[in-house]
Amino acid sequence: MPFELQIALRYLLARRKQAFISVISLVSTLGVAVGVMALIIAMALMTGLQGELRDRILGASAHVYVWKQGGIEDYRVEAGKLREIPHVVGAAPTLLGKALVSSARAEEFITLKGVEPALEPSVTDITRAMQVGRLTDLGSGEETPPGIVIGKALADKLGVSVGETVTLLTPQGTLSPMGMLPRSRPFRVVGIFSLGLLEFDASYGMIALPLAERLFGGYNRPELGMIQLRIDDIYAAPAVAESIPSRLGALYLTEDWAHMNQSLFSALWLEKMAISITIGLIVMVAALNIIASLVLLVTEKSPDIAILKTMGASARSVTSIFMLQGLIIGIVGTAAGATAGVGLATILDRYRLIRVPIDVYQIEHVPFVIEPLNVIVVIIVAVLICFLATIYPSRQAARLDPVEALRYG
Repeated sequence: MPFELQIALRYLLARRKQAFISVISLVSTLGVAVGVMALIIAMALMTGLQGELRDRILGASAHVYVWKQGGIEDYRVEAGKLREIPHVVGAAPTLLGKALVSSARAEEFITLKGVEPALEPSVTDITRAMQVGRLTDLGSGEETPPGIVIGKALADKLGVSVGETVTLLTPQGTLSPMGMLPRSRPFRVVGIFSLGLLEFDASYGMIALPLAERLFGGYNRPELGMIQLRIDDIYAAPAVAESIPSRLGALYLTEDWAHMNQSLFSALWLEKMAISITIGLIVMVAALNIIASLVLLVTEKSPDIAILKTMGASARSVTSIFMLQGLIIGIVGTAAGATAGVGLATILDRYRLIRVPIDVYQIEHVPFVIEPLNVIVVIIVAVLICFLATIYPSRQAARLDPVEALRYG
Protein backbone atom coordinates (compact mmCIF):
# COMPACT_ATOMS: atom_id res chain seq x y z
CA MET A 1 0.00 0.00 0.00
CA PRO A 2 1.43 3.43 -0.91
CA PHE A 3 2.45 5.39 2.18
CA GLU A 4 0.21 8.30 1.08
CA LEU A 5 -2.84 6.03 1.32
CA GLN A 6 -1.66 4.61 4.64
CA ILE A 7 -1.34 8.07 6.15
CA ALA A 8 -4.71 9.19 4.69
CA LEU A 9 -6.43 6.19 6.28
CA ARG A 10 -4.74 6.85 9.63
CA TYR A 11 -5.88 10.45 9.57
CA LEU A 12 -9.46 9.33 8.96
CA LEU A 13 -9.39 7.04 12.00
CA ALA A 14 -9.79 9.43 14.88
CA ARG A 15 -7.29 9.74 17.67
CA ARG A 16 -8.28 11.34 20.94
CA LYS A 17 -6.98 14.78 19.98
CA GLN A 18 -8.55 14.73 16.48
CA ALA A 19 -12.00 13.43 17.46
CA PHE A 20 -13.65 16.70 16.38
CA ILE A 21 -12.09 16.51 12.90
CA SER A 22 -13.21 12.90 12.58
CA VAL A 23 -16.77 13.89 13.44
CA ILE A 24 -16.72 16.50 10.68
CA SER A 25 -15.43 13.84 8.26
CA LEU A 26 -18.28 11.53 9.32
CA VAL A 27 -20.82 14.30 8.79
CA SER A 28 -19.32 14.95 5.34
CA THR A 29 -19.63 11.26 4.45
CA LEU A 30 -23.24 11.18 5.64
CA GLY A 31 -23.97 14.36 3.70
CA VAL A 32 -22.64 12.86 0.48
CA ALA A 33 -24.59 9.64 1.13
CA VAL A 34 -27.86 11.46 1.80
CA GLY A 35 -27.43 13.70 -1.25
CA VAL A 36 -26.67 10.81 -3.60
CA MET A 37 -29.53 8.73 -2.19
CA ALA A 38 -32.04 11.57 -2.52
CA LEU A 39 -30.86 12.39 -6.04
CA ILE A 40 -31.18 8.78 -7.24
CA ILE A 41 -34.66 8.43 -5.70
CA ALA A 42 -35.80 11.76 -7.22
CA MET A 43 -34.54 10.84 -10.68
CA ALA A 44 -36.11 7.37 -10.42
CA LEU A 45 -39.42 8.98 -9.42
CA MET A 46 -39.48 11.45 -12.30
CA THR A 47 -38.29 8.84 -14.82
CA GLY A 48 -40.97 6.44 -13.62
CA LEU A 49 -43.66 9.11 -13.72
CA GLN A 50 -42.72 10.14 -17.26
CA GLY A 51 -42.60 6.53 -18.45
CA GLU A 52 -45.88 5.57 -16.80
CA LEU A 53 -47.75 8.55 -18.22
CA ARG A 54 -46.20 8.00 -21.65
CA ASP A 55 -47.14 4.31 -21.71
CA ARG A 56 -50.69 4.97 -20.57
CA ILE A 57 -51.19 7.82 -23.03
CA LEU A 58 -49.84 5.70 -25.89
CA GLY A 59 -51.94 2.75 -24.79
CA ALA A 60 -55.10 4.85 -24.78
CA SER A 61 -54.49 6.80 -27.96
CA ALA A 62 -52.81 6.40 -31.32
CA HIS A 63 -49.25 7.46 -32.13
CA VAL A 64 -50.21 9.60 -35.17
CA TYR A 65 -53.52 11.14 -36.26
CA VAL A 66 -54.19 11.90 -39.94
CA TRP A 67 -56.87 14.27 -41.26
CA LYS A 68 -57.68 15.20 -44.84
CA GLN A 69 -58.90 18.59 -45.96
CA GLY A 70 -62.33 18.25 -47.51
CA GLY A 71 -63.03 15.00 -45.68
CA ILE A 72 -62.13 11.35 -46.20
CA GLU A 73 -64.18 9.75 -48.98
CA ASP A 74 -63.30 6.12 -48.30
CA TYR A 75 -61.49 5.45 -45.04
CA ARG A 76 -60.62 1.88 -46.09
CA VAL A 77 -58.65 3.13 -49.09
CA GLU A 78 -56.94 5.83 -47.03
CA ALA A 79 -56.04 3.36 -44.27
CA GLY A 80 -54.53 1.04 -46.88
CA LYS A 81 -52.33 3.86 -48.24
CA LEU A 82 -51.13 4.77 -44.77
CA ARG A 83 -50.26 1.17 -43.89
CA GLU A 84 -47.73 1.16 -46.75
CA ILE A 85 -45.69 3.93 -45.09
CA PRO A 86 -42.54 2.62 -43.34
CA HIS A 87 -42.84 2.08 -39.56
CA VAL A 88 -46.67 2.05 -39.68
CA VAL A 89 -47.94 -1.19 -38.14
CA GLY A 90 -51.60 -0.34 -37.68
CA ALA A 91 -54.22 2.00 -39.15
CA ALA A 92 -57.82 2.43 -38.05
CA PRO A 93 -60.52 5.01 -38.81
CA THR A 94 -62.35 6.92 -36.13
CA LEU A 95 -64.93 9.66 -35.66
CA LEU A 96 -64.96 11.90 -32.60
CA GLY A 97 -67.90 13.90 -31.31
CA LYS A 98 -69.39 15.27 -28.13
CA ALA A 99 -72.47 13.94 -26.41
CA LEU A 100 -74.38 14.03 -23.15
CA VAL A 101 -74.84 10.59 -21.61
CA SER A 102 -77.40 10.10 -18.88
CA SER A 103 -78.72 7.33 -16.68
CA ALA A 104 -81.26 7.14 -13.89
CA ARG A 105 -78.50 8.20 -11.47
CA ALA A 106 -76.44 10.90 -13.20
CA GLU A 107 -75.46 12.54 -16.45
CA GLU A 108 -72.05 13.43 -17.91
CA PHE A 109 -70.59 15.13 -20.98
CA ILE A 110 -68.40 12.67 -22.87
CA THR A 111 -66.32 12.29 -26.01
CA LEU A 112 -68.01 9.75 -28.25
CA LYS A 113 -65.63 7.75 -30.44
CA GLY A 114 -66.79 5.79 -33.45
CA VAL A 115 -64.55 2.76 -34.04
CA GLU A 116 -64.19 -0.33 -36.20
CA PRO A 117 -64.05 -3.15 -33.60
CA ALA A 118 -61.80 -5.25 -35.84
CA LEU A 119 -59.27 -2.45 -36.48
CA GLU A 120 -59.23 -0.42 -33.24
CA PRO A 121 -57.04 -2.96 -31.34
CA SER A 122 -54.31 -2.45 -33.95
CA VAL A 123 -53.77 1.16 -32.82
CA THR A 124 -54.71 1.19 -29.12
CA ASP A 125 -54.61 -1.21 -26.16
CA ILE A 126 -58.40 -1.36 -25.89
CA THR A 127 -58.51 -5.18 -26.03
CA ARG A 128 -56.22 -5.46 -23.01
CA ALA A 129 -58.13 -2.70 -21.22
CA MET A 130 -61.55 -4.37 -21.49
CA GLN A 131 -62.65 -5.38 -17.99
CA VAL A 132 -66.15 -6.57 -18.86
CA GLY A 133 -67.40 -7.48 -22.32
CA ARG A 134 -65.61 -7.26 -25.64
CA LEU A 135 -65.21 -4.50 -28.20
CA THR A 136 -66.70 -6.76 -30.89
CA ASP A 137 -69.98 -6.71 -28.91
CA LEU A 138 -70.58 -3.25 -30.38
CA GLY A 139 -71.85 -4.98 -33.51
CA SER A 140 -72.57 -3.05 -36.68
CA GLY A 141 -74.63 -0.25 -35.15
CA GLU A 142 -77.88 -1.57 -36.64
CA GLU A 143 -79.01 -3.26 -33.43
CA THR A 144 -81.84 -1.86 -31.33
CA PRO A 145 -80.74 -0.45 -29.01
CA PRO A 146 -77.17 -0.14 -30.32
CA GLY A 147 -74.21 -0.99 -28.11
CA ILE A 148 -71.79 1.34 -26.36
CA VAL A 149 -68.52 0.67 -24.49
CA ILE A 150 -67.66 3.12 -21.71
CA GLY A 151 -64.80 3.71 -19.25
CA LYS A 152 -64.87 2.29 -15.76
CA ALA A 153 -64.82 5.69 -14.03
CA LEU A 154 -67.70 6.86 -16.25
CA ALA A 155 -69.68 3.70 -15.47
CA ASP A 156 -69.17 4.33 -11.75
CA LYS A 157 -70.39 7.92 -12.08
CA LEU A 158 -73.48 6.85 -14.01
CA GLY A 159 -74.07 3.87 -11.77
CA VAL A 160 -74.51 1.46 -14.67
CA SER A 161 -73.10 -1.94 -15.58
CA VAL A 162 -73.09 -4.17 -18.64
CA GLY A 163 -76.59 -4.85 -19.94
CA GLU A 164 -78.11 -1.62 -18.64
CA THR A 165 -79.35 1.23 -20.83
CA VAL A 166 -78.10 4.82 -21.05
CA THR A 167 -79.37 7.73 -23.14
CA LEU A 168 -77.17 9.75 -25.49
CA LEU A 169 -78.00 13.31 -26.50
CA THR A 170 -75.94 14.65 -29.45
CA PRO A 171 -75.78 18.25 -30.75
CA GLN A 172 -76.34 17.06 -34.34
CA GLY A 173 -80.13 16.83 -34.17
CA THR A 174 -83.11 16.67 -36.49
CA LEU A 175 -84.81 19.58 -38.22
CA SER A 176 -88.33 20.30 -36.98
CA PRO A 177 -90.83 23.16 -37.22
CA MET A 178 -89.39 24.34 -33.92
CA GLY A 179 -85.88 24.38 -35.28
CA MET A 180 -82.98 21.98 -34.81
CA LEU A 181 -83.72 19.60 -31.95
CA PRO A 182 -80.97 17.58 -30.27
CA ARG A 183 -81.12 13.89 -31.07
CA SER A 184 -81.73 11.53 -28.15
CA ARG A 185 -81.18 7.81 -28.46
CA PRO A 186 -80.96 4.88 -26.02
CA PHE A 187 -77.80 2.72 -25.94
CA ARG A 188 -77.09 -0.57 -24.22
CA VAL A 189 -73.82 -0.84 -22.30
CA VAL A 190 -72.02 -3.87 -23.78
CA GLY A 191 -68.55 -3.37 -22.28
CA ILE A 192 -66.49 -1.46 -19.71
CA PHE A 193 -62.80 -0.64 -20.21
CA SER A 194 -60.05 0.75 -18.01
CA LEU A 195 -57.10 2.25 -19.91
CA GLY A 196 -55.48 3.55 -16.72
CA LEU A 197 -55.89 7.26 -17.50
CA LEU A 198 -58.74 9.06 -15.78
CA GLU A 199 -59.07 11.39 -18.78
CA PHE A 200 -60.16 8.43 -20.92
CA ASP A 201 -61.84 6.22 -18.33
CA ALA A 202 -64.10 9.02 -17.09
CA SER A 203 -65.02 10.81 -20.32
CA TYR A 204 -64.87 8.44 -23.32
CA GLY A 205 -67.44 6.13 -24.88
CA MET A 206 -67.11 3.98 -28.00
CA ILE A 207 -69.79 3.09 -30.53
CA ALA A 208 -69.77 1.39 -33.93
CA LEU A 209 -68.34 3.56 -36.70
CA PRO A 210 -71.39 3.39 -39.05
CA LEU A 211 -73.61 4.62 -36.21
CA ALA A 212 -71.17 7.45 -35.43
CA GLU A 213 -71.31 8.49 -39.09
CA ARG A 214 -75.07 8.81 -38.88
CA LEU A 215 -74.94 10.70 -35.59
CA PHE A 216 -72.18 13.17 -36.46
CA GLY A 217 -72.44 13.54 -40.22
CA GLY A 218 -69.71 11.13 -41.31
CA TYR A 219 -66.37 11.85 -42.89
CA ASN A 220 -67.78 14.84 -44.74
CA ARG A 221 -66.89 16.73 -41.58
CA PRO A 222 -63.06 16.63 -41.69
CA GLU A 223 -62.71 18.04 -38.18
CA LEU A 224 -64.35 14.89 -36.77
CA GLY A 225 -63.10 12.07 -39.00
CA MET A 226 -59.49 10.85 -38.99
CA ILE A 227 -57.24 7.83 -39.44
CA GLN A 228 -55.27 6.63 -36.41
CA LEU A 229 -51.80 5.15 -36.88
CA ARG A 230 -49.62 2.98 -34.68
CA ILE A 231 -45.84 3.14 -35.18
CA ASP A 232 -43.35 0.37 -34.41
CA ASP A 233 -41.04 2.92 -32.74
CA ILE A 234 -42.78 5.65 -30.75
CA TYR A 235 -39.81 7.99 -31.19
CA ALA A 236 -40.14 7.70 -34.98
CA ALA A 237 -43.72 9.04 -34.83
CA PRO A 238 -42.77 12.72 -35.46
CA ALA A 239 -40.74 11.76 -38.54
CA VAL A 240 -43.55 9.56 -39.87
CA ALA A 241 -46.09 12.34 -39.30
CA GLU A 242 -43.92 14.82 -41.20
CA SER A 243 -43.45 12.41 -44.12
CA ILE A 244 -47.15 11.77 -44.78
CA PRO A 245 -48.00 15.11 -46.53
CA SER A 246 -44.95 14.76 -48.79
CA ARG A 247 -45.91 11.16 -49.70
CA LEU A 248 -49.68 11.50 -50.08
CA GLY A 249 -50.20 15.19 -50.79
CA ALA A 250 -50.62 18.57 -49.12
CA LEU A 251 -54.28 17.87 -48.30
CA TYR A 252 -53.20 15.57 -45.50
CA LEU A 253 -52.74 17.01 -42.02
CA THR A 254 -51.02 15.10 -39.22
CA GLU A 255 -50.31 15.34 -35.53
CA ASP A 256 -48.18 12.95 -33.46
CA TRP A 257 -48.37 11.97 -29.80
CA ALA A 258 -45.22 13.90 -28.87
CA HIS A 259 -46.61 17.17 -30.22
CA MET A 260 -50.04 16.63 -28.65
CA ASN A 261 -48.51 16.05 -25.21
CA GLN A 262 -45.54 18.39 -25.58
CA SER A 263 -46.55 20.72 -22.74
CA LEU A 264 -47.04 17.81 -20.32
CA PHE A 265 -43.68 16.16 -20.97
CA SER A 266 -41.86 19.51 -21.11
CA ALA A 267 -43.24 20.33 -17.66
CA LEU A 268 -42.20 16.90 -16.35
CA TRP A 269 -38.68 17.30 -17.79
CA LEU A 270 -38.34 20.79 -16.29
CA GLU A 271 -39.54 19.49 -12.93
CA LYS A 272 -37.04 16.63 -13.12
CA MET A 273 -34.18 19.04 -13.77
CA ALA A 274 -35.29 21.43 -11.02
CA ILE A 275 -35.54 18.63 -8.47
CA SER A 276 -32.16 17.22 -9.52
CA ILE A 277 -30.43 20.59 -9.21
CA THR A 278 -32.07 21.33 -5.87
CA ILE A 279 -31.17 18.00 -4.33
CA GLY A 280 -27.72 18.18 -5.93
CA LEU A 281 -27.05 21.15 -3.66
CA ILE A 282 -27.00 18.66 -0.76
CA VAL A 283 -23.91 17.10 -2.33
CA MET A 284 -22.39 20.59 -2.66
CA VAL A 285 -22.98 21.24 1.06
CA ALA A 286 -21.29 17.92 1.85
CA ALA A 287 -18.37 18.99 -0.35
CA LEU A 288 -18.04 22.19 1.68
CA ASN A 289 -17.89 20.03 4.80
CA ILE A 290 -15.06 18.06 3.20
CA ILE A 291 -13.17 21.31 2.58
CA ALA A 292 -13.74 22.37 6.21
CA SER A 293 -12.58 19.04 7.63
CA LEU A 294 -9.45 18.97 5.45
CA VAL A 295 -8.55 22.58 6.28
CA LEU A 296 -8.86 21.79 9.99
CA LEU A 297 -6.83 18.63 9.50
CA VAL A 298 -4.06 20.52 7.70
CA THR A 299 -3.92 22.99 10.58
CA GLU A 300 -3.87 20.20 13.16
CA LYS A 301 -1.29 18.13 11.30
CA SER A 302 1.10 20.94 10.40
CA PRO A 303 3.98 19.45 12.51
CA ASP A 304 3.40 16.01 10.93
CA ILE A 305 3.48 17.54 7.46
CA ALA A 306 6.70 19.37 8.30
CA ILE A 307 8.31 16.13 9.53
CA LEU A 308 7.23 14.31 6.38
CA LYS A 309 8.82 17.03 4.26
CA THR A 310 12.05 17.01 6.22
CA MET A 311 12.15 13.21 5.74
CA GLY A 312 12.02 13.69 1.98
CA ALA A 313 8.33 13.61 1.15
CA SER A 314 7.61 15.68 -1.95
CA ALA A 315 4.89 18.30 -2.30
CA ARG A 316 3.06 15.89 -4.62
CA SER A 317 3.01 13.20 -1.93
CA VAL A 318 1.64 15.63 0.65
CA THR A 319 -1.02 16.75 -1.84
CA SER A 320 -1.92 13.11 -2.53
CA ILE A 321 -2.41 12.37 1.18
CA PHE A 322 -5.18 14.94 1.59
CA MET A 323 -6.70 14.33 -1.83
CA LEU A 324 -6.94 10.64 -1.01
CA GLN A 325 -8.60 11.43 2.28
CA GLY A 326 -11.25 13.57 0.58
CA LEU A 327 -11.74 10.96 -2.15
CA ILE A 328 -12.21 8.22 0.45
CA ILE A 329 -14.95 10.30 2.09
CA GLY A 330 -16.55 10.91 -1.31
CA ILE A 331 -16.32 7.31 -2.52
CA VAL A 332 -17.62 5.80 0.73
CA GLY A 333 -20.48 8.31 0.95
CA THR A 334 -21.37 7.91 -2.74
CA ALA A 335 -21.32 4.10 -2.55
CA ALA A 336 -23.50 4.09 0.57
CA GLY A 337 -25.91 6.64 -0.89
CA ALA A 338 -26.18 4.87 -4.25
CA THR A 339 -26.84 1.52 -2.58
CA ALA A 340 -29.47 3.00 -0.27
CA GLY A 341 -31.08 4.98 -3.09
CA VAL A 342 -31.37 2.04 -5.47
CA GLY A 343 -32.63 -0.25 -2.69
CA LEU A 344 -35.22 2.21 -1.39
CA ALA A 345 -36.49 3.09 -4.88
CA THR A 346 -36.86 -0.62 -5.69
CA ILE A 347 -38.85 -1.24 -2.51
CA LEU A 348 -41.08 1.81 -3.05
CA ASP A 349 -41.85 0.70 -6.61
CA ARG A 350 -42.32 -3.02 -5.94
CA TYR A 351 -44.75 -2.56 -3.03
CA ARG A 352 -46.36 0.65 -4.38
CA LEU A 353 -45.98 2.39 -1.05
CA ILE A 354 -46.64 5.97 -2.21
CA ARG A 355 -50.26 6.49 -3.28
CA VAL A 356 -51.43 9.64 -5.06
CA PRO A 357 -54.91 10.95 -6.02
CA ILE A 358 -55.73 9.57 -9.47
CA ASP A 359 -57.83 12.61 -10.44
CA VAL A 360 -54.75 14.84 -10.14
CA TYR A 361 -51.87 12.65 -11.36
CA GLN A 362 -53.81 10.22 -13.60
CA ILE A 363 -52.15 7.27 -11.81
CA GLU A 364 -52.85 5.53 -8.50
CA HIS A 365 -49.29 5.18 -7.18
CA VAL A 366 -45.89 6.79 -7.76
CA PRO A 367 -43.70 4.55 -9.94
CA PHE A 368 -39.91 4.46 -9.52
CA VAL A 369 -37.79 3.44 -12.50
CA ILE A 370 -34.03 3.23 -12.03
CA GLU A 371 -32.03 3.89 -15.19
CA PRO A 372 -28.42 2.62 -14.91
CA LEU A 373 -27.14 5.62 -16.87
CA ASN A 374 -28.70 8.04 -14.37
CA VAL A 375 -27.11 6.17 -11.45
CA ILE A 376 -23.71 6.16 -13.15
CA VAL A 377 -23.93 9.89 -13.88
CA VAL A 378 -24.88 10.67 -10.27
CA ILE A 379 -21.99 8.58 -8.94
CA ILE A 380 -19.43 10.16 -11.27
CA VAL A 381 -20.64 13.71 -10.55
CA ALA A 382 -20.68 13.14 -6.77
CA VAL A 383 -17.14 11.72 -6.72
CA LEU A 384 -15.96 14.53 -9.01
CA ILE A 385 -17.44 17.18 -6.70
CA CYS A 386 -15.74 15.56 -3.71
CA PHE A 387 -12.44 15.46 -5.60
CA LEU A 388 -12.69 19.13 -6.51
CA ALA A 389 -13.33 19.91 -2.84
CA THR A 390 -9.93 18.44 -1.93
CA ILE A 391 -7.87 20.65 -4.25
CA TYR A 392 -7.68 23.80 -2.13
CA PRO A 393 -6.77 22.22 1.27
CA SER A 394 -4.37 19.79 -0.41
CA ARG A 395 -2.48 22.59 -2.14
CA GLN A 396 -2.35 24.51 1.13
CA ALA A 397 -0.78 21.48 2.80
CA ALA A 398 1.78 21.12 0.00
CA ARG A 399 2.80 24.79 0.34
CA LEU A 400 3.43 24.50 4.09
CA ASP A 401 6.91 25.66 5.14
CA PRO A 402 8.50 22.93 7.35
CA VAL A 403 10.61 25.42 9.31
CA GLU A 404 7.65 27.64 10.19
CA ALA A 405 5.48 24.62 11.00
CA LEU A 406 8.07 23.14 13.39
CA ARG A 407 8.79 26.50 15.00
CA TYR A 408 5.12 27.24 15.84
CA GLY A 409 3.82 23.65 15.96
